[in-house]
Amino acid sequence: MEAARYSAFILFEVIFLVVTASTAAGVYTNHTVGGDAGWFFDTATNKSSADYTSWANTQTFNLGDFLIFNTNTNQTVFQTYNSTTYESCSVDDSSDDTFQYDGGADLLGEAITIAVPLTITGPQYYFSDANDDLQCLQGMAFEINVNHGSGLPPSLNQPPPPPYATPPANDGESPPITVIGTPASGGMIMSVLPTLQLLLVLCSILFMA
Repeated sequence: MEAARYSAFILFEVIFLVVTASTAAGVYTNHTVGGDAGWFFDTATNKSSADYTSWANTQTFNLGDFLIFNTNTNQTVFQTYNSTTYESCSVDDSSDDTFQYDGGADLLGEAITIAVPLTITGPQYYFSDANDDLQCLQGMAFEINVNHGSGLPPSLNQPPPPPYATPPANDGESPPITVIGTPASGGMIMSVLPTLQLLLVLCSILFMA
């Protein structure tokens, strides 16, 4: 009887853990920006591949969710908490509340997927500033409002990425070189002398014995 009770208890614990894990995994959502249309801009028609404002209005965003940008390197992905930056479609005067995400690719037209975690509640804005801000001005931008939901998972409970900063101009000067000096050979000699003296003392004691 006791063995049966113990087995039933273990089975209950296993079921509880499985249900809890499944529930935790299901409270966060990956939102594919633009749906099947992705995050693209047609330079021939000067139109984005989707109405991103309409798409965003169909979604519910919570802490711990991700925005998934299926795109290529002809577009950019900027996130800002500054409505002025968003409305201007420009990062020229942005501050530490604007971030740029990229997929680590260097060639134009190279397919990339960018995942942006939602780690702060409230309004936030996304846009592409490519083609001298034309993409944003032509509708490649959207606003979302992030709810608290179930809160941040431990994996996302960390500082956000560094803010966007304009790359410094290359003035042709090489960076300073730090030269690490090596100790003079005299340092080695001075460190060996006490050891030699100790050996001589030990030898003298042995001979005297």
